[in-house]
Amino acid sequence: MATLSLPTSSTGEPRMLKSRAAGKLLLLALFAAVLAPWAATHWPGAAWPHALTVSLDKPLATASNWVIDNRDSHPLFLYFFGYVSNAVVLSVRAVYVALLAAGWTGVTVLGALVAWRVAGVRLAAGTAIAFLACGALGMWVPTMQTLALMVVAVLASAIVGAVLGLAAGLSDRLDRALRPVLDTMQVLPAFAYLLPVVLVFGIGVPAAVLATVVYAAPPMARLTALGLRGADPEVLEAVESLGATRRQRLLTARIPLARGELLLGLNQTIMMALSMAVIAAVIGAGGLGDRVYQALASVDVGQALAAGIPIVLLAIVLDRVTAAAGAGTGDTRNRAIGWPYALAVTVAVALAARLLGRLDWPTGWTLDIAEPVNHAVDWMTNHLYSGVPVIGGTADWAGHFTTWILDPVRGGLQWLPWWSVLLIVAALAWSIGTWRTALTAVLAMAAIGVLGVWGPALDTLSQVLAAVGVTLVLGFATGIAAARSERVERALRPVLDVFQTMPQFVYLIPVVALFGVGRAPAVAAAVVYALPAVVRITAQGLRQVDPAALESARSLGATGRQQLWQIQLPLARRSLLLAVNQGVVLVLAVVIIGGLVGGGALGYNVAFGLAQGDLATGLVAGAAIVCLGLMLDRVTQPTQRRTRKGA
Repeated sequence: MATLSLPTSSTGEPRMLKSRAAGKLLLLALFAAVLAPWAATHWPGAAWPHALTVSLDKPLATASNWVIDNRDSHPLFLYFFGYVSNAVVLSVRAVYVALLAAGWTGVTVLGALVAWRVAGVRLAAGTAIAFLACGALGMWVPTMQTLALMVVAVLASAIVGAVLGLAAGLSDRLDRALRPVLDTMQVLPAFAYLLPVVLVFGIGVPAAVLATVVYAAPPMARLTALGLRGADPEVLEAVESLGATRRQRLLTARIPLARGELLLGLNQTIMMALSMAVIAAVIGAGGLGDRVYQALASVDVGQALAAGIPIVLLAIVLDRVTAAAGAGTGDTRNRAIGWPYALAVTVAVALAARLLGRLDWPTGWTLDIAEPVNHAVDWMTNHLYSGVPVIGGTADWAGHFTTWILDPVRGGLQWLPWWSVLLIVAALAWSIGTWRTALTAVLAMAAIGVLGVWGPALDTLSQVLAAVGVTLVLGFATGIAAARSERVERALRPVLDVFQTMPQFVYLIPVVALFGVGRAPAVAAAVVYALPAVVRITAQGLRQVDPAALESARSLGATGRQQLWQIQLPLARRSLLLAVNQGVVLVLAVVIIGGLVGGGALGYNVAFGLAQGDLATGLVAGAAIVCLGLMLDRVTQPTQRRTRKGA
């Protein structure tokens, strides 16, 4: 059998890339040989030197005290933040009252009619069933509270994101200015947004809505800018030739041509807003997220699941409806169901329900699943948690994973001298990017040490590395299977769809039931959360490999295994690196939330700062999370310039 080799360009591009990476590493090694002995002499030991730390406790405490003392008297709070807070409260209350006035029948009918008009009768039936299931689980009022919060947060996020995207799409200078801001917001886990917002607005709905807006606006901004910049130049030139002004070109050409990206941005904004609205229960958002949070605090898995199921159903419905609107897959015959008609039917149904006294969900129609679920959890605890012959129980697995993987990885990271960690980060970032990429990653990691949270950050990093390792093994294997078999892909699609639409908070419910609390459950939740994205990106990348290269390999008698290892995987390198990058970012987001279930480290510091109102602890941990996320993003994402060279 002839040995296969990866097709290269006439210039030998892959070999050039390898030699360039080797040259970078050699230069970095020479640099390390000079500076490492000097650093080890002046600041011995593995931990970050205390002399290189900057304590922010006093200035942050001063700032926190100033905000608390002036929140009710300073003009900035009275005439700006106060008005913003009141507007948010009134908006959420108005939507909530409208939903309650429509009653369960009116809301269900309106949701079904909207889904019918957008995507057809099947999605309409699914939407109606989802709303009815929320009521049947006894969660109708919390669902309406979450939906009211979502409506206001999504509307505000869409407006803010569209305005920023419009500015970035029309101005190169604003695009360059906004890009690092959006990059930082994208890698910052949702949990870290909460404390600064709480400090300004206090515990309650305004803080929850504004934290959601900050978290959910970036995808709308990015996709709006992408759509405006990707408009067909020929169409724009034709419109300009007709004498259209810049405003007319924007309204009649650019925005209509960017419709797909705008609706995709709205879809992503809705999903991120729902995820954040659930997390915001920690700061008094109420609704379904509060029910999940309270149940997790008391380890009541049954109540947590009863509130978690409506969250998942709501996420699936909103995802399907907005995705169908963006794709334009609905039946054109359904356009006869106009918005005035849908509103009139909803009002008629609501009035009929009010006359019959049926606005509230009937108490006799609820199904209590908490008790049987808790019985099942008790059975699992008694029979699966420990003492299972041969394979051991879930507690044994968690213990072994902690002892054999988490502890050694954490111990290894903490054993490494601090300067060697910076060198490793520089080597990883520079090998796939430029010196600017490496400098950004090193400065982000060094900032963690300067903030004085080097130990907790390495603890968090150990959990992220362990979770990413498991995620990539499972994700690559599953993605390869899905790419090579349509049957496997069809079987996985609904599972991945459900997993990808579930908010982060919901993943904590099953892992707490199976594994208890600790670092291992936090890692397990992170793996399940990040796995769908890795599987999808891997499968898509392998399917997009040039068919001519595969046909050439088959003509040489290559086996399926040889085609995979010598053709598909090398040619899908960019997709695989993207899968690694997305896996890292998603894992970090849930590992931080894992601080609520015993994950410790930076996640615990943020949770402690929120619970105690300790701005210094919480904000420093949040800043460290930003730096850690930025570093991980840079060492796993090739730069744009490097990607073009490798294309």
